[in-house]
Amino acid sequence: MAKDSKSLMIQGTSSHVGKSVTVAAICRILKQDGYSVCPFKSQNMALNSFVTVSGGEMGRAQVVQAEACGLEPEVFMNPVLIKPVADTRAQIIFMGKVLKNMSAAEYDGKKKIFLDKIKELLDDIKSKFDYVIIEGAGSPAEINLLENDIVNMRTAAIAGSPVILVGDVDKGGVFASFYGTVKLLPTVFQKYIKGLLVNKFRGDVSLLQPGNDHIAQKLGIPVLGTIPYFRDIHIEEEDSVNLEKQQEKTDFISRSRVGKADGKIVIAVIYLPHISNFTDFDALEHEEEVNLIYIRNAADLAALEPHLIIIPGSKSTISDLIYLRESGIEKEIKRQYSKQTSVIGICGGYQMLGHRVTDRFKSESKSTGSIKGMGLLDIVTDYLKEKNTYQIEFDLKEGSRGQFGFFCNTLGDSSGGNGQYGKMKGYEIHMGISKVIGPGNDLMPLFDISRRGDEETIMDDGLLRLDRENKKMVMGTYIHGVFDNYIFRRTVVAVLKTFHNIRSGPGDSHIRSYDDFKQSQYDSLADLFRENMDMDLFYKILKSGV
Repeated sequence: MAKDSKSLMIQGTSSHVGKSVTVAAICRILKQDGYSVCPFKSQNMALNSFVTVSGGEMGRAQVVQAEACGLEPEVFMNPVLIKPVADTRAQIIFMGKVLKNMSAAEYDGKKKIFLDKIKELLDDIKSKFDYVIIEGAGSPAEINLLENDIVNMRTAAIAGSPVILVGDVDKGGVFASFYGTVKLLPTVFQKYIKGLLVNKFRGDVSLLQPGNDHIAQKLGIPVLGTIPYFRDIHIEEEDSVNLEKQQEKTDFISRSRVGKADGKIVIAVIYLPHISNFTDFDALEHEEEVNLIYIRNAADLAALEPHLIIIPGSKSTISDLIYLRESGIEKEIKRQYSKQTSVIGICGGYQMLGHRVTDRFKSESKSTGSIKGMGLLDIVTDYLKEKNTYQIEFDLKEGSRGQFGFFCNTLGDSSGGNGQYGKMKGYEIHMGISKVIGPGNDLMPLFDISRRGDEETIMDDGLLRLDRENKKMVMGTYIHGVFDNYIFRRTVVAVLKTFHNIRSGPGDSHIRSYDDFKQSQYDSLADLFRENMDMDLFYKILKSGV
């Protein structure tokens, strides 16, 4: 192993052991210690994606890691992004642009073509930064995938990088997972693993120490530390909503009416089979006045009766709309909207709220298809061959600003009205183009937007219908990250509070800057890892590969 390897790789005994969070923590530690550091993951599979300044698409896990490094996210940090569109097919995105849809077998046979580019990128990153922290995917011991691997041990070999192997003790069997992972690897790859890291431990760490000592002796690889299970540090999830969090939220349903009685706004996000960019709602979840719950079936939605239903983005809009229809969720959404529940659709969810979605070029659906929408907004959507990926700035149009300002001023909330609206930021990722087909007087465009690189051109985005008499609203937008913006987030909260006569308690507080909040969480994450890792051993592995 070369001295001062300039790289460190984090691999895991399986998926969901905490690789992404570990990379973010190490990136933040190195930044705090004065080093320039960059994250890298050669191949990521996720429906949660982001658009860079240049309009390229990349996985959000590397966006989180870039933020922890203090860097602007760029596609070279995640050159290959796989977005599943069905159980055996996926959209392959290379260096930020759609390459094509492939079957799993086709992709596995062709993915080694990316190895030269991966080496080129790693060499370039090493020349520009003190360190690169590389994330693996799944497990390096997936022996059926070893021959064509481009994301685990072959990447470590290309980078000449020592590897820290992370295991999830909360699942059980962590020591067997460590041992099995190492011993299943070819000998040539075993030598790269220089440390073991136990993650998600609950309880007295002294009870785990005999196991740590034994596995270190058995494998001849030291245990770097034991990271406690945490709930009070908020880091955006990578590619699925945390299952435990989901269970806690599901359990909350039985107490939802108590939540309303306590002055909380209850928001239900529909958990679509192909849900994408669910991080759109993280900022809402951190509002003290909000209880945000993910819903998977019509019965839970009926039991909850939330103040607001959000239909999120989807990688397979037509398929997910069929799911909503066949599961009874669409019927329940319409029933609740007919009463006093508001509805918001984001991206694919916005398209579903219209009258029709058509995919004549098979951009997303398996076959040419056209499907009737929910009919709550007067739009029709046509899918094109090319994807729209832009960073944008936006603000409320004058008409919607006036409508929202009324509610904010009525409530005495400074988030709206009185000239307090200004430019907000977000991004677009969508294949479809939606057209208005004759809105009534009560339906108005929602935002003025300008795309990065074409700031002079102002376009409309979204639609809004505010029904003051019946105390409900329906709106849709293509903008991802819309709720990250304090002004818009607080405006929606203010409208819902007015509709349902909810008053803030004396303890209510709001996150004004979601970016500042995230930065504070990265610092807390770094502190947690520092306190529970052998930092001398960490730096020894990092700097010498020993």
